[in-house]
Amino acid sequence: MDGIDRKLLGLLQEDASRTNADMAEEVGLAPSSCLRRIRRFKSTGIIDRIVAILNPAKAGKGTKAIVTVELERHGEQHARRFLDLVIKEPAVMQAYSVSGETDVVLMVRVADMEEFDALCLRLFQDGSNVARYYTMFVIRTAKEATAIPL
Repeated sequence: MDGIDRKLLGLLQEDASRTNADMAEEVGLAPSSCLRRIRRFKSTGIIDRIVAILNPAKAGKGTKAIVTVELERHGEQHARRFLDLVIKEPAVMQAYSVSGETDVVLMVRVADMEEFDALCLRLFQDGSNVARYYTMFVIRTAKEATAIPL
């Protein structure tokens, strides 16, 4: 990956709706060369997917929570079973199996406390292998980046 690749990837992370011609001009390439590089990023998996990032409050999901989960039983099969349950939940934006005292960390977006309560009933009820969970509601977001530094 050279400097032009890094600059192109930075531009795409900033605003993927820019035209190929605009990006080519910005990095000093012919549009055809720029397009070849972008296609290579996609084919090699450097670009995982291109999406629109919504404003959560305007999309009706203004409540954000970080939930840490401690499982009763450990081991790959028990963790996988819980993570499979979590993956099916649209309100769970990110889910991480982590090391330390906590087993799983969830980033959740919901409309309100009623929706959060319903989510908790589905995820943390008897038989879910959850020993306990702790919830932190986000009051203010200082930084929430999507771009990977290059």
